[in-house]
Amino acid sequence: MTQEEKLLARITVRPDVFGGKPIIRDMRIAVEHVLANLAAGETVEGLLEDYPILEPEDVRACLLFAHRALAGENVHDRVAIREVS
Repeated sequence: MTQEEKLLARITVRPDVFGGKPIIRDMRIAVEHVLANLAAGETVEGLLEDYPILEPEDVRACLLFAHRALAGENVHDRVAIREVS
């Protein structure tokens, strides 16, 4: 497994969480939330302080996910989709 694959494995999609939006490590923290905070000027260090459950690799995974999506790749095929049980 490549480093990029390991990072993307941190992103999951659950139909029962945030309407199926990509989330981090199956938690209730959306990728778009992390990206919005970074775009608003929050630092990675600030995010990690505000959300102690996050790890630096989670932020990198969000950035990679966004990059791949904007590059036109079908990123959703590369993340784990968890079915509601």
